[in-house]
Amino acid sequence: MNIIAIMNDVTAYFKEEALRELHEELEKEGFRIAYPQGKADLLKLIENNARLCGVIFDWDTFSLELCADISKLNKRMPVYAFANNYSSLDVRLSDLQLNVRFFEYALGTAGDIAVKIRQSTDHYIDTILPPLTKALFKYVKEEKYTFCTPGHMGGTAFQKSPVGTLFYDFYGENTMRSDISISVTELGSLLDHSGPHREAEEYIARTFNAERSYIVTNGTSTANKIVGMYSSPAGATILIDRNCHKSLTHLMMMSNVIPIYFRPTRNAYGILGGIPKQEFTRESIEERVKNTPNATWPVHAVITNSTYDGLLYNTDYIKNTLEVKSIHFDSAWVPYTNFSPIYKGLCGMSGDRVPGKVIYETQSTHKLLAAFSQASMIHVKGDFNEETFNEAYMMHTSTSPHYGIVASAEMSAAMMRGVTGQRLINDSIDGAIRFRKEIRHLKAESEGWFFDVWQPDSIDDLECWPLNPRNKWHGFADMDENHMYLDPIKVTLLTPGLSPDGALETSGIPASIVSKYLDEHGIIVEKTGPYNLLFLFSIGIDKTKALSLLRALTDFKRVYDLNLKVQNVLPSLYNEAPDFYKNMRIQDLAQGIHDLTVQHNLPDLMYRAFEVLPEMVMTPHDAFQEEVRGNVESCELDDLLGKVNANMILPYPPGVPVVMPGERLTEESLPVLSFLQMLCEIGEHYPGFETDIHGLHRNEETGKYEAMVLLDSVVHSDSKPSDTVKKHAGKKAVSGE
Repeated sequence: MNIIAIMNDVTAYFKEEALRELHEELEKEGFRIAYPQGKADLLKLIENNARLCGVIFDWDTFSLELCADISKLNKRMPVYAFANNYSSLDVRLSDLQLNVRFFEYALGTAGDIAVKIRQSTDHYIDTILPPLTKALFKYVKEEKYTFCTPGHMGGTAFQKSPVGTLFYDFYGENTMRSDISISVTELGSLLDHSGPHREAEEYIARTFNAERSYIVTNGTSTANKIVGMYSSPAGATILIDRNCHKSLTHLMMMSNVIPIYFRPTRNAYGILGGIPKQEFTRESIEERVKNTPNATWPVHAVITNSTYDGLLYNTDYIKNTLEVKSIHFDSAWVPYTNFSPIYKGLCGMSGDRVPGKVIYETQSTHKLLAAFSQASMIHVKGDFNEETFNEAYMMHTSTSPHYGIVASAEMSAAMMRGVTGQRLINDSIDGAIRFRKEIRHLKAESEGWFFDVWQPDSIDDLECWPLNPRNKWHGFADMDENHMYLDPIKVTLLTPGLSPDGALETSGIPASIVSKYLDEHGIIVEKTGPYNLLFLFSIGIDKTKALSLLRALTDFKRVYDLNLKVQNVLPSLYNEAPDFYKNMRIQDLAQGIHDLTVQHNLPDLMYRAFEVLPEMVMTPHDAFQEEVRGNVESCELDDLLGKVNANMILPYPPGVPVVMPGERLTEESLPVLSFLQMLCEIGEHYPGFETDIHGLHRNEETGKYEAMVLLDSVVHSDSKPSDTVKKHAGKKAVSGE
């Protein structure tokens, strides 16, 4: 921060000369000087340049009205009003609460004024810095000699090697010097939650409307396990979203719990829907407990909020309806919900505590706020045993945390505080809505096809848009009233080929082709479905990036309509298999993949694959224990019926498990196998379009996809495959069989 703005609208000679002297003295103090052209230009400069650290203006021209306008953008911004002997201050007590300091125009005093401005600037920086980051900056400036870890000693070791100097120069001095040991006592301890670390977590809790918050340095994957290890003792029954992140599957593999799965919906586009209201009721849970062997009343529930595609629950309903001791909202994708009123009642920390319950919310701070990768948070409301919880915390936390990650989590909270944070998230929402409207505008004026947006017909209101049963745009059947809401920041574009009701058209453009084209032009898609693309309009997205995306989408339409060769449109794909793609044109590629989709009737197949769960033979924990004992073997995908899986099988997209450890595919869950076979078949037909499927590996010798399954000898005798299933084992499943 080193920019000072001077509103130089003065004409008197003695004022001009005094400001000229001040300009020179401020430059000696290391400041850069900007001269906005009028009030509107100044306010735009403050809004768009975060390095601005002060404003100097002429009292006779602007008075305190300008201070009030500046305060609306940044309450802490130092403002300096210059007056002379003949000026009338006319200041009220409420005016003095604004962050303004008064100086008098006088020649020869510029040096003293510049020093005072430097002091005010230093105080401003000290005020806005959060506690841990402030302590870390101070430690780095002190340049102490350490005889402890890490071994690079503030980067010194790197500079003793030619290749090390390249690494050092790339990351810079401060990155090296701030990578310090837990032995530095003045920074406290992340594991003990002491000193500046504790202050940082208290600071974060106040910012995110939590009673207690924890910084986690290995992502929400770890945060989810910490919450689960504390909340779910061995032998307990838990309720868990079937569309959970794989980290929660890993939790169940680590902790011996009995899962009862919530069953979310899904539409024809493959977009993950929400869990119906009915599943949260006591009657529904009683029935599920009754039909689950060894299950007792659940002690804990895990719900994904928001979904990958941006659907948020009415969390107030869930908190008040679900009869469990603790509820965990896995909110990895929405760390910003506390900073805009449109998310009120739609997130874990919204509102007050719920009597008799503990509410947890885990957030991937790095995903959509400004933090380093792996920076995550756990927020808590309700009474819990902090000492026991911290044991679970320490089980998953390194004794050598990276202080840069910790400080970035705290800094993300600092950035979201007050009017500045509200402006950041509101700008993000506004940018996403403008982009949505532009897509609809381009679609309306395009000849032939263009991309569409998955959203309501009217998006004029600044809100999270409800998915109500009377609406057709969302494509979900039997949607509950006032239960699910679409986050405007998560923008899903639709490609031609599939209608909202699931009907496949005669021609289409699979989204994977568009995704590869965008990648060729430096634009990375967050998630690619069969006929949809997800883009995240986080606070880091500016107009330049949004316009670049619009340009790339219109360019794709142009090259597609011209039917150019794959070699010219997708050179990276062509280089993977030049013989296969030789002379192939882009429309031929799109139609070929679309025809495979039609052949397998993908919308129906995908719906049925996620509608019917495989048979749970044993818990994920028991299945993993058999795997580590070595009681597993490799099984070809086509022979998977009747076998008990050792690991989860999880295709990307959509990034949620279709088979859990300890589950067996039967005739009833045949669509799951058909869905996996279809994904593999597309990759076999079209090189470069292979689906990443966690839990399946390709045998280099046979070319067949295989999974790890448990040996029949370790599967309980009363859970052997039925005779019907045995007849299907080894027979390739196809859609509709």
